[in-house]
Amino acid sequence: MEHVNRFKAAIAAITGALTALWGWMGWLVVGWIVCMAADYLTGSMAAAKAGEWNSARAREGIWHKCGMIVVVLVAAGVDLLLEAALENLPGVQLPFAFGGIVCPMVLVWYIITELGSIAENGVSLGAPMPGWLVKLLKIGKDAVDSAGEKIVGERDGKQ
Repeated sequence: MEHVNRFKAAIAAITGALTALWGWMGWLVVGWIVCMAADYLTGSMAAAKAGEWNSARAREGIWHKCGMIVVVLVAAGVDLLLEAALENLPGVQLPFAFGGIVCPMVLVWYIITELGSIAENGVSLGAPMPGWLVKLLKIGKDAVDSAGEKIVGERDGKQ
């Protein structure tokens, strides 16, 4: 039992140190990376089960994940640019309170998308999925989309 307590203490210490180092945003990135890996793995498993796995399709999945990484890096760049502009350029103001929200919103949107894909892969592997889970994922994704649309607002009645 003493070994279990030491293990728990070590995990708590490591988790606390990492949280102090990179904060909640770091955990969001870790969650996204884990979801991307799980989606790729479960998608490969589902394709193999269906007899449809091939390396070209697998490479296409990897390219898709690379594209997502590029979009997240762009979102992080937008956050950094807006923060620098707001702090250093006189007269630059945004029509909303800015707190480095672009990248976290993109990450949450991608995580919800990945979770939906993982769930679909699970169904392809033969697992039943409750209908409310699909609805919940859609509600979450729609909520992030709605929040993003509220931030950018409408300009002259156009998005």
